[in-house]
Amino acid sequence: MADNVVHFKSAKKRAGYAKKDTQASENRLKFGRTKAEKSVESLEGKRTKSNLDAHKLDT
Repeated sequence: MADNVVHFKSAKKRAGYAKKDTQASENRLKFGRTKAEKSVESLEGKRTKSNLDAHKLDT
């Protein structure tokens, strides 16, 4: 009988933690690129741009 006792304060905290966890997972999907990934993408973009500029025909 003592096993079914629910403390509302702790249940409320757990619900709050679950809500924050779902918001955090949504934000990770939305904004989840690391600084290294951003820099790699930037370098690849610069490399392809310079490669295209090197192959332009002068008119």
